[in-house]
Amino acid sequence: FSDREVFADFLTCYYTDIEPESSWVGEKDGRVVGYLLGCKRWHMNRWWNFWNQIRLAFRVGWRFLSGGYDAKSRKFLAWIITRGWRETPPAPPQSAHFHFNSLKGHRKMGIARDLLVTFFEDLEKHRVPRVFGQMVTYDNRRTERVYEYMGFKVVAKKRISKYEGRVDKELYLTTIVMEINFNKL
Repeated sequence: FSDREVFADFLTCYYTDIEPESSWVGEKDGRVVGYLLGCKRWHMNRWWNFWNQIRLAFRVGWRFLSGGYDAKSRKFLAWIITRGWRETPPAPPQSAHFHFNSLKGHRKMGIARDLLVTFFEDLEKHRVPRVFGQMVTYDNRRTERVYEYMGFKVVAKKRISKYEGRVDKELYLTTIVMEINFNKL
């Protein structure tokens, strides 16, 4: 999707503007190597996202009608409108969530682990009962065993068509959930 501004606003604006205290950056040798954007106020996030999506729909609509998007971006927008919402597993109710990523070489037990532990400690401090994440998975990448080792349980998995014709394997959007054990962290 070529509209980086809309894409960033859709994915990160809530976390940076509304709940920045639940966002962390991992750094090594003065270089950013990972991040975790969290949400522990799910009720606020739900309403904010509703209004933000309306706001972004007007921006996207204007740019679309004025010829601001190339063929790839128009195809992506068509997927969002016609299939994306159907291919997204439901989010667990009353649950914190997070977006997380790190550069290769920092995904095992280093900074990536530290970011997750910091977020889980914050959830415990605020007595948040559960947390979930959703990520793209396939075949042997990010298997259920990996999530179970981390304390998560896979609760939903839906095949996604967003990358058809670009990737030669079936991809899924997988939802994982962890019940927070306040005495264990």
